[in-house]
Amino acid sequence: MTAQQSTFAIRPATPADVPHIMSMIVELAVFEKLEHMVVATEALLHEGLFGTKPSCEAIIGEADGEVVTFALFFHNFSTFLTKKGLYLEDLYVRQAHRGHGYGSRMLKHLARIAVERECGRFEWSVLDWNTPAINFYKSMGAEILPDWRICRVTGEPLTALAQA
Repeated sequence: MTAQQSTFAIRPATPADVPHIMSMIVELAVFEKLEHMVVATEALLHEGLFGTKPSCEAIIGEADGEVVTFALFFHNFSTFLTKKGLYLEDLYVRQAHRGHGYGSRMLKHLARIAVERECGRFEWSVLDWNTPAINFYKSMGAEILPDWRICRVTGEPLTALAQA
C-alpha cells in the first residue's frame, strides 16, 4: 500500500501513547535545534496529559496503525473576546511521513475542536526561521502576527521574579 493509499486516522491520545509522544517531542526539539532544553520525561508528560489535574490534551495521527504525528494543545483565555481559545503548543509529523497532508488534517481537526468548544480563536507559535512551516500555516489561512513577541520567564529568573 502506498502512502497515498494508506489509512490515516486521528484520535485522542491515551496513556499508551505517552512513549510515542515523548519520542516525537525529542525529534521536534532536535529539528528546532533546542534539544538542550528538553527536560520532559514520560512520567511528567503522563501527569500533564492524564494526571489528576490534566493541563493539556493531545491528539494522535496514525497511518496504517503507526503513530506518525501528534498535536498537544490546551485552553487559554482572551480578555478582549471574553472567550476561551485553543492554543496549539506543538504539532509534529515524523520526517518520513511529511508531504502526505497529515499536518493539514491535524490542523483542521484542531480547528473543529475549537469551533465545537466555542473558542474565540485558535493560535500557535512558529519559529521565525522555519519558512516551510510559516508558508504551510499561511496556506491553511493562518495570519502571522508581526507585532507580537513571546515573553518567557523560566528557571532561576522565574524563581527570582516570584520572590521579588
